[in-house]
Amino acid sequence: MTASYEDSFLDQQEHDALTWKPLRLLTFYRLILAGLLTSLFFSIPDSTSLGITYPGIYAAGCIGYLGFGLVAGFTTRLHHPGYELQVTIQILVDILALTLLMFASNGPASGLGILLLISVAAGSILMPGRMAFLFAAVAAMAVMGEQLYSDLLNLSPRGTDYTQSGLLGLALFATAGLTYLLVRRIHESEALARRRGIDLANLAKLNALIVQRLQAGIIVTDHADHVRLINATASRLLGIPETVANQPLAALAPTLHEQLRSWRRHPDSEPSLLENISETTNLLPHFTSLGTGDGPGSLIFLEDTASMAKQAQQMKLASLGRLTASIAHEIRNPLGAISHATQLLNESESLNDGDRRLVTIIGDHTRRVNAVVENVLQLSRPGASLPQQIRLQDWLQQFVDEFSHSGVCQPEQIEYSMTAPELEVYIDPSLLHQVVWNLCLNAINHARPDGGNVKIHLAGSRSGSAASVRLDIIDNGQGIQADMSDKIFEPFFTTRSNGTGLGLYISREICESNQARLEYLPAPVGGSCFRIHFPRVDSLSAPLSE
Repeated sequence: MTASYEDSFLDQQEHDALTWKPLRLLTFYRLILAGLLTSLFFSIPDSTSLGITYPGIYAAGCIGYLGFGLVAGFTTRLHHPGYELQVTIQILVDILALTLLMFASNGPASGLGILLLISVAAGSILMPGRMAFLFAAVAAMAVMGEQLYSDLLNLSPRGTDYTQSGLLGLALFATAGLTYLLVRRIHESEALARRRGIDLANLAKLNALIVQRLQAGIIVTDHADHVRLINATASRLLGIPETVANQPLAALAPTLHEQLRSWRRHPDSEPSLLENISETTNLLPHFTSLGTGDGPGSLIFLEDTASMAKQAQQMKLASLGRLTASIAHEIRNPLGAISHATQLLNESESLNDGDRRLVTIIGDHTRRVNAVVENVLQLSRPGASLPQQIRLQDWLQQFVDEFSHSGVCQPEQIEYSMTAPELEVYIDPSLLHQVVWNLCLNAINHARPDGGNVKIHLAGSRSGSAASVRLDIIDNGQGIQADMSDKIFEPFFTTRSNGTGLGLYISREICESNQARLEYLPAPVGGSCFRIHFPRVDSLSAPLSE
């Protein structure tokens, strides 16, 4: 609303500058002209030809013209009546008043007819178009009428001069035409300048937005090395506020200022990393000279080499993942042949116990390698996720029943609880089953040496707000050492000799692909707690896909 009000206010000011302001200048000119004609007539009547034919008519006309000028000045200030009506009345009165004064001063020979050109030109400026030629026509008819009236009544002491009156009328039309063309050209130029101004303003806003959104830091300095522009990225990288305009760079970033001075002395030298900026940030500056009105300025680019290295590392990991998936796919065929040959060899009756032990070892490691291959392929080619809204209590009941009867553990070793039976989550049930099954299986595999005492508790509850839900998978095992808790989600990290180290990594990836979050927390009474934070149901508007 504020911007709209400002725009309307600026439009009103622009409209006044093109209409009422020139009209007020015309009223000011009229007052000066009427006052000058009146003062000359009454102060030096014998030294001027003003009112030489009819002094009484001239005096009355001057006084009336001066009074009209005063009234017009007030009405123009009040903007009442309307603009077009005021312009029409004032120009017509100017023409009639000047024609009357010219009639009382020996006609066109008095030289007052030249003032009609100014009135017609003013009318052409204030109301361009057809009205301009109307004013010229009225003025020309008034001049010819005055000359004809003087000739018919034989009132002119010098006789008639239709040639001079005709030339004056022609000059009035020429003035109207030329003024009209000039005003139209001026308006076209103003419109073009206005459009160019809008384009430049939009371009400036666009440039400012681009500079602020750039990932690289941007700093512009003047000839005295004072900061003229700094974007948000540069402020964050240097640890300085954005409102530092016109402050010296030496006070804000002394190391950067020293490199800038060194670059000016040796423009071809290679830039070096900024020191003492941040332990986690490595900044590499690049300098470019800029020309300003006061002297050469500088444009400084700041690149975060640590961030660039991280992005490069991510690209390398992505490429390595694709390569690993390709290798895993090629391993499956010979691995399948080895597994099949092992099974056939194990069926042979000529094998002794030592050979059968070796065959068993080959089979175990073959299955382990196959599990690694399957996990790698699952990461590289994830299946489609079909999330749906499920009632968490019903799902937990089915899961606990299935897990307890799978032979992995006894029914009394796993249980679940809900703080609110109506809690619902939005996730793919099969993927949730895979994650929770893997976490429960880890609890069994990493239990205390007396694995029969392991207990698993699945607890569903609200998280933070009414729309968020979390699920805790808690066990009473040995727990995870503090120095390993930040590594358990890394791929291929495992503490078991026969583990693949991909279970927790895959579980976290599955959760993240469904906008959920998996984290590890030490259990309050010993053991481990893996917590799944489900996304807010009201924040999901479309099915997810991996």
